[in-house]
Amino acid sequence: MNVIVNADKNWAIGYKNKLLVSIPADMRQFRELTTGGVIILGRKTLETFPGGKPLKNRVNIVLTKKAGCKIEGALVVHSVEEALEAVKDYRTEEVFVAGGASVYEQLLPYCDTAYVTRTDFSYQGDAWFPDLDKKEEWQLFEQSEEQTYYDLEYYFCKYVRKNT
Repeated sequence: MNVIVNADKNWAIGYKNKLLVSIPADMRQFRELTTGGVIILGRKTLETFPGGKPLKNRVNIVLTKKAGCKIEGALVVHSVEEALEAVKDYRTEEVFVAGGASVYEQLLPYCDTAYVTRTDFSYQGDAWFPDLDKKEEWQLFEQSEEQTYYDLEYYFCKYVRKNT
């Protein structure tokens, strides 16, 4: 499985259930990588999507603790085990964990590749992604040239889990 995230200098990913920044090229990369595949996300993250609805042209799997939760156009699961069962027939490269913080934390151990847009700025955040630079099992595999959006600098990074 893969993880896909936009994180600032301090690995913050959100504030008050909103993205810290919206970069068109980052949104385009998300769309290109995930279209035709599967995304696993939390209910609160889904609420941040346009209209609070599942994304088109993807299988949307919503991981939530909320009992009785039903979401049109999405498969609702209530545990990591249920989420893993739901994706077992898909190729791992087609499955993307798309947030939020608790979903990333729960599913990162099952991921082998992380697509991280690193924004070279420190935002006020209340949700964080694990710092892959400090995790021994992860290594930076690729990093793009510096990108800019107005005066904001960012990089497209690909981390891979080391073979252990």
